Amino acid sequence: MALRINDEVPNFSAETTEGVISFHEWIGDGWAVLFSHPKDFTPVCTTELGYMAGLQPEFEKRGCKILGLSVDPVENHREWSKDIEETQGHAVNYPLIGDPELSVAKQFDMLPSNAGDSSDGRTAADNATVRSVFVIGPDKKIKAMLTYPMSTGRNFDEVLRLVDSCQLTAKHKVATPVNWKNGDDVIIIPAVSDDEAKERFPNGWRAPKPYLRIVPQPE
Repeated sequence: MALRINDEVPNFSAETTEGVISFHEWIGDGWAVLFSHPKDFTPVCTTELGYMAGLQPEFEKRGCKILGLSVDPVENHREWSKDIEETQGHAVNYPLIGDPELSVAKQFDMLPSNAGDSSDGRTAADNATVRSVFVIGPDKKIKAMLTYPMSTGRNFDEVLRLVDSCQLTAKHKVATPVNWKNGDDVIIIPAVSDDEAKERFPNGWRAPKPYLRIVPQPE
């Protein structure tokens, strides 16, 4: 069954470059980003893993853990990590899941059930759909998903922005408009009546249309 936003993420145990984890327990009471890769020693993914290592402190400030996944054994990940540090200037500072039996990729609906049970002999093209990012909340539910083709490097600054938006809108009854960045004005959601909005936003709001009520970002 396909995973959708607000579904609870599958719980699993897996070996990683930092030991065995139980996924829900590993998330704990914070946020998490799981991002996946079709194969070790692939060029686009090499740049992504390195950039994500550089961003890791920013995710940590937000109480958000990072977890990578690649459809290869952990031993390969450790060798690949050396290349990543050498070429990208950042050592991988978060765990990478080994998924040589394709189990996690299947649980997250990134590979079909008939894909087999071994990464041996599979190319990156065989695993092309293992290119998704999942933003997961403290309730272990999916808050956002992004999937890219192998030929397009992902924008992890956008993932960080997405985490900011998800965290803000989980706390306050607001939504973030197009191209919003942390600190910009936000929109009062339609489910909030004007009477409730007056209580929540006593300084008022700007409304170019009755359904478009704009306020400064709440703390």
